[in-house]
Amino acid sequence: MSARTSTAAVSLWGAELRRGPRTLWSGLDLEIRAGEFVAVLGPNGSGKTTLLQVLLGLLPLSAGRVAVHGSPPARGSSAVGYVPQQRALDPLTPLRGRDLVGLGLDGHRWGPGLTGRARRRDQVHAALEQVDALEYADAPVGSLSGGEQQRLRVAQALVGDPTLLLADEPLLSLDLARQREVVDLVDRRRREHGTAVVFVTHELNPVLPVVDRILYLVDGRFRIGTPEEVMTSDNLSQLYRTEVEVVRVRGRIVVVGAEDSPVHHHETHPTVEEVGAR
Repeated sequence: MSARTSTAAVSLWGAELRRGPRTLWSGLDLEIRAGEFVAVLGPNGSGKTTLLQVLLGLLPLSAGRVAVHGSPPARGSSAVGYVPQQRALDPLTPLRGRDLVGLGLDGHRWGPGLTGRARRRDQVHAALEQVDALEYADAPVGSLSGGEQQRLRVAQALVGDPTLLLADEPLLSLDLARQREVVDLVDRRRREHGTAVVFVTHELNPVLPVVDRILYLVDGRFRIGTPEEVMTSDNLSQLYRTEVEVVRVRGRIVVVGAEDSPVHHHETHPTVEEVGAR
């Protein structure tokens, strides 16, 4: 293992975060190692995106400690890549695909980028190649499909060669085929480069084949473990404080009874799968 991945990518000790009078989570101990894929699940308002903001250095903890690669989180760290939530880009956005990816190197700085032009060009090309997006590198981003735009966002997150990748609901508004493509891109990156992944999602089943552990947050409570350990009727019933049934059907997980769960079936329409709104 290289020196830069010898420490945990993420460490939380007794972490607590409060927003006003409400405690989103408390007593959270979590260590994420290089190359590990951790999915963060939970209903609306449970603190999933807020956790990413802490790891990005945008929010301080209310109590406890946090480290990213052994140091306090810092804004704009090149060691951390971030895939924001999927939002359609305006068709008139005056950016090419490669321009959007390049913002991952210097978009947070005022003035000219500090990276040499040739090196910057090579880094952008390599990131586009990683996500198989070279064919539309020079296309206007607003003309691309949602799946193509999301590939570029993943490339933007990878262009700085991060050792930690944070993804906030990257599967929203994508059809099943495009969801699988995004998951495959992220999984390939972590397997080939040892990048740790924290993947916030409402849609567990697309990541189920690749996820190592789940952090499930509900109303200040949480469970951490493998999918087999966390996704049980007993665990989710305790988290939601109501009767919840977890059913496994052809390799997919269905949660029945939690109205705002990440994987949810209406009991009155058991053949129709719904994904809870964020």
